[in-house]
Amino acid sequence: MQAMILAAGFGTRLLPHTLIRPKPLFPILNQPLLLLTIKRLQNLGFDHIVVNCHHLRQQIVDALRGLDGVVVQEEEVILGTGGGLRRALRFLRDEPLLVSNGDIYHTVDFLHLYRQHEMSGRAVTLAMHDCPRFNTVTVKDREIARFTNSVEPAGLAFTGLHVIEPSFLEEIREGGYSCIIDLYRKLLEKGVKIDCFRTDVSYWTDMGTPKDYLALHEGLMKKTIPCWQEIRSAENPFCIAGQADLGAHVKMIDWACIGKARIGDSSHLERVVIWDGVTVPGGSRLVDSIVSSS
Repeated sequence: MQAMILAAGFGTRLLPHTLIRPKPLFPILNQPLLLLTIKRLQNLGFDHIVVNCHHLRQQIVDALRGLDGVVVQEEEVILGTGGGLRRALRFLRDEPLLVSNGDIYHTVDFLHLYRQHEMSGRAVTLAMHDCPRFNTVTVKDREIARFTNSVEPAGLAFTGLHVIEPSFLEEIREGGYSCIIDLYRKLLEKGVKIDCFRTDVSYWTDMGTPKDYLALHEGLMKKTIPCWQEIRSAENPFCIAGQADLGAHVKMIDWACIGKARIGDSSHLERVVIWDGVTVPGGSRLVDSIVSSS
């Protein structure tokens, strides 16, 4: 089975942190999300995985170097979700392609989605759920009926997970910017059926804002959000890297996730994520914060 992880975006809603790392490499309990997603796919039997990258792409190239079964597609200009997939055609096998956005944490069953697509015989299968702030897709009789540009009261939201027969990607103009939804609109106009795979019982977040990123960590450490088996267990509700250097009288409240960082004496940490390489001066008080640089 084959998959592609879309990891080329800028992550502008997470500035200034995305000036330091591309969003797919943001750590989840001190481990890069992208590497965790690859492990998860490989553990399910996906033996061929393409990852595209643009923003801070050298970091992604370095992180994935030497991984078996993983192909990195560097993009000198941003191509969008459709353009990136079109360019990847040269790497793809003649079999269904599972596509995942590189910035989402979810518990959707990849394998179930893939198998339903195979059984449906459709060109495309989209994983959909009810997420009111993103409900812009109309679904009728388990088929995608329409994509809109505004929230629909009875609509559903696209999760960023889909399966497509690679031959349909040939309809995208090569070398230019394109959104994959534009292709799906075009296919609907031609009468091509697009299947809907409902994922309402699964957890999903795109970590789109600092608030979302912090909420994901809180849920994982307080065990209100299911934790992938690929994430080694943390001592809840405090996840502290083995090489973290904590000074004397450091006070931690509610929950905290600390990477390979140096925390100065008498610091107060409350609902924070601190990345590798950070130095927190002694006496600091950090609350509801992502600390990505010193």
